Amino acid sequence: MNIKIIKAPEEYMQIISNLLQFYTYDFSEYTGNDTEPSGLFGVYPDLEKYWNEENRFPYIIKQDEKDIGFVFVRQIFTGERNYFSIAEFFVMRKYRRKGIGRQVAIQILDLHRGQWEIFQMESNTSAQAFWRTVILDYTKGQFSESVENKRTIQVFDNHNSFG
Repeated sequence: MNIKIIKAPEEYMQIISNLLQFYTYDFSEYTGNDTEPSGLFGVYPDLEKYWNEENRFPYIIKQDEKDIGFVFVRQIFTGERNYFSIAEFFVMRKYRRKGIGRQVAIQILDLHRGQWEIFQMESNTSAQAFWRTVILDYTKGQFSESVENKRTIQVFDNHNSFG
């Protein structure tokens, strides 16, 4: 199984936009979103910013030459700190539970060194279990976890270690 992630060039924007329909469909279980009258879930807000802003990083996940998912990473700057965050993480259903998500997550973490804050909706227990396991193994237990505003949040720093 040849899995790779590539920083998506702008010509991948439409492919990712199409994959976002499947992602939004899967996520509707937690958000309650419905389709628009067109039968689609609508446009991802500010998608183009992932190709126009320096603090946003769009990645496409490929198995061999097939596009099987995507990851959006953001670098967030606040007055107190700056950190990376997974904005969106999607692997198509038929490729799940094969270790692909874990492999991709570790590659993404290794690409961006520094403070991380990864969050999941409180109701999305499968995402919590996935990220908790990946982060526990990746950091060798050196992370903190909290629940705020109906989100489970893991915080860690991979600047000098891990991966």
